[in-house]
Amino acid sequence: MTLFEAMFAPRHDDHGKARTAGLPIRRLPFPERVTVPLAQHIGKPARTCVRIGQPVARGELIAEADGFVSIPHHAPVSGTVEALPLLTMADGRRTPAIAIRTDPSSLQCRLPLPPAVDPLTLTPDALAAAVQATGLVGLGGAAFPTHVKMSPPREARLDTLLVNGCECEPFLTADHRVMVEHTAALMAGIRYAMHALGVHRALIGVEDDKPAALAAMAAQLPADRSIQCRVLPTRYPQGAEKMLIRSVLQREVPSGKLPADIGVVVNNVGTLTMLGELLPRRAGLIERVVTVSGPGVQQAGNYLIPLGTRIGDVLRHAGMAPGDMEVILGGPMMGISAPSLDVPVTKGLSGILVFPAGSLPVRERRSCIRCGQCLDACPMGLNPSLLGQLAAKQEYEQSARHGVLDCIECGACTQGCPSGIPLLQYNRISKSVLRQRRPS
Repeated sequence: MTLFEAMFAPRHDDHGKARTAGLPIRRLPFPERVTVPLAQHIGKPARTCVRIGQPVARGELIAEADGFVSIPHHAPVSGTVEALPLLTMADGRRTPAIAIRTDPSSLQCRLPLPPAVDPLTLTPDALAAAVQATGLVGLGGAAFPTHVKMSPPREARLDTLLVNGCECEPFLTADHRVMVEHTAALMAGIRYAMHALGVHRALIGVEDDKPAALAAMAAQLPADRSIQCRVLPTRYPQGAEKMLIRSVLQREVPSGKLPADIGVVVNNVGTLTMLGELLPRRAGLIERVVTVSGPGVQQAGNYLIPLGTRIGDVLRHAGMAPGDMEVILGGPMMGISAPSLDVPVTKGLSGILVFPAGSLPVRERRSCIRCGQCLDACPMGLNPSLLGQLAAKQEYEQSARHGVLDCIECGACTQGCPSGIPLLQYNRISKSVLRQRRPS
């Protein structure tokens, strides 16, 4: 069996999920302060609309969207703006931010909201504007503004909303718990998205290791079958957008194209659940569910966490074990190492995993031996070895010609490389440089 076949073979162990999959979502206590980055999404950063010393209420607008491909931000806590710092993010980017000291005397009730609205009565353009006002982005990790995804080109001929409930990364179970505990909000969010896109069919792709989620959704599927579940064998990286389209619809997204070009829009279950909760109330996104797990924490679980909370504050509450630890933001395959425990929880963060230092496998870095294992592993049919060599030589335009922008960043090539070459990281560098050169 090749590595590619092994990666796509159905798996029968829990991959670290059993510890948290059955635990209900818990609210993390409000921290002493939060720091909200203005650039925690794809697109233009938001513009600050508060000043130092200004009191803010939980849910109040604190930063405005700066254009169409931008989103606003809202106060995750009631308190006082104490600084407008320049914050270093987990990926090394520097971005303006808003630091708020939490008011310890506040009950942390949301700011009173305007009268509720029925999103299904809005025109698609009005609905997209209302979605933008919530500050919602893709909660599966991409952090792409949701209102942009719900505003496809007029010439797009869409027929399907594909809902991603796979959550195939090891350890992560936040989406699983959302599907189990917030099923009604998920179904409402799906209907709102269908209305915005003008489609009459939604398919929810869920892997077969989530029977509780499947049962919860089956009980609330509409009788007209406009929303249906598709049960998929559990395999990695099935949750990647292009892989899910292939598994559920047997369609291929051509190189350089988007799912909308073949009639599909893909949204994560967490995103649509928040859409169902926030949109009718015209409320802003101020918190999200995050899986906190790994052998380095004592109180693993799925926590509802105010955005902007320090990773260190989260892990202190979850009982991080003493000693040297390695913290991964996201899943173990596609996540990144936390450079500091001072970085905040952002809208796109789905997991915080803690491992004792030295417990993760590390291969000694050697030269490529031309074994071809990375080619077998790549679900997109790319040549990761060649792309890594081009990135090392900073030949980014050449890497684009060899398809680096089609990389889904699943990490299968890096996991399979016997020479320990960080192929995924090379591809991320190439894609980042190319996107800066090609902002469109």
